[in-house]
Amino acid sequence: MKVTFLGTGTSQGVPVIACDCRVCHSLDPHDKRLRTSIWLEINDLSVVIDTGPDFRQQMLKHHVSRLDAILFTHEHKDHTAGLDDVRAFNFRQQMDMPVYAHPRVQGSLRQEFAYIFAEKKYPGIPKIQLHDIGLESFQIQDVDITPIEVMHYKLPVLGFRFQDFTYITDAKTIAPQEIDKIKGSKVVVINALQKAPHLSHLTWDEALALAAEIGAEATYFTHISHKLGLHRELEKELPEGVFLAHDGLTLTL
Repeated sequence: MKVTFLGTGTSQGVPVIACDCRVCHSLDPHDKRLRTSIWLEINDLSVVIDTGPDFRQQMLKHHVSRLDAILFTHEHKDHTAGLDDVRAFNFRQQMDMPVYAHPRVQGSLRQEFAYIFAEKKYPGIPKIQLHDIGLESFQIQDVDITPIEVMHYKLPVLGFRFQDFTYITDAKTIAPQEIDKIKGSKVVVINALQKAPHLSHLTWDEALALAAEIGAEATYFTHISHKLGLHRELEKELPEGVFLAHDGLTLTL
């Protein structure tokens, strides 16, 4: 399995243009973060989780030439806004794109991208094929996927486990039975928005505590706000086995 972090940032707390924070003006490429998304290559399967506003840029940057499916964690626009650009894969692959999402998320997609689902379709619009998912495990091709429910304040969000890899974003709390689904993963990705308290996202300390509870061999933090700080300084604060993810980071499991 090959995992590529397409984006590790967030729209949460985006600074104004005149912001003078160190992260915004950092020349370190590790501090340049597109919206959170990840690309997995498992056997012959190529899957992206979430298509945020930077989806097109991410696909071009990482030379993603084939995409077999898209999974959505939830309906917030920083995770769905780039869906329109799936049309390039429709054209290249001559197929409707399979999209896996909770029925609630599908309802939001139908509203936000009404033209995609219109009875009379305009030529050239994206073509997608919706698949319902909930908390039951499912398969794409021959790959088993286990959904993990986390709470983004009061909004249920899905994370996903693929073999020994688990990906979680936009979590604030996770029920014990869902944590049990994660345990045993060798690599876990969780969100760590900032150090200050936040209503709907794990903070730095909360993410560290969750990483210790899960006990994976390696844990990576994603969905990082500019408020968290500079990559090079934050890495010095991390315990053994915990890392700060960055755009373009590739893991081979």
